[in-house]
Amino acid sequence: MNNSIRGLRTLSLAAALIAGAASLAYAVDPMVGGAPMLASKTIVENASQAKNLTTLVSAVKAAGLVDTLSGPGPFTVFAPTNEAFDKLPKATVAKLMQPDMKADLTKILTYHVVAGKLDAAELEKDIKAGGGSYTMKTVEGGPLTARMDGGKVVLIDAMGGGSVVEIPDVYQSNGVVHVIGSVLMPK
Repeated sequence: MNNSIRGLRTLSLAAALIAGAASLAYAVDPMVGGAPMLASKTIVENASQAKNLTTLVSAVKAAGLVDTLSGPGPFTVFAPTNEAFDKLPKATVAKLMQPDMKADLTKILTYHVVAGKLDAAELEKDIKAGGGSYTMKTVEGGPLTARMDGGKVVLIDAMGGGSVVEIPDVYQSNGVVHVIGSVLMPK
C-alpha cells in the first residue's frame, strides 16, 4: 500500500473518531440554555445553569420543591422553557409565584414530573405498544398522555393542551429531563 492511501485511511479514521467522540459528548452532556447539562449533577443543579429555564427554577424554589428534585429520584421531568411560561396569560406566572398560591404552583409543577426514568426511546416504545399513545401518571396524580408526531414526542395534558419535546434525554444523576415548549396543565 502506498503512503498516500495509508495517509488517507489514517486521516479518515481520525476524522471518524473525532466525529464519534463529539457525538458521544453531545449525547452525554447536551447543551440547554447555553450550559452543558452534566449527567453527574442533579435536575436542580443543571436547570439552575440553563438560561432558558430560569422561570422554571424560580417556580421550583417558590413551590419548595428544590429538595425533592435534588433527591435521589429517579424522576422524569418535562421542563418548560421561559418561552413556554411566556405563552401563559401575562399575570399568571407572577400570581402563581405568590406565597398564597404555593399549592396551585406545586400542583402545576408536579404535573410535569413522572416517577422513574423514562427516556425518549422508552416513551416511543410505550407509545407504539399503546397503539399510538401512552398515558403516564404524574407525581401530581393526573394523567399525561404522550404521542408521536413526525418523529417527535408530543405531550397532551389533562386540559387538552399539547407540548412538543424540544430537547429529549437530558440525563441527570437523579433522572432525565425533556425540555418542552409549553406549560402542561392538570385538571
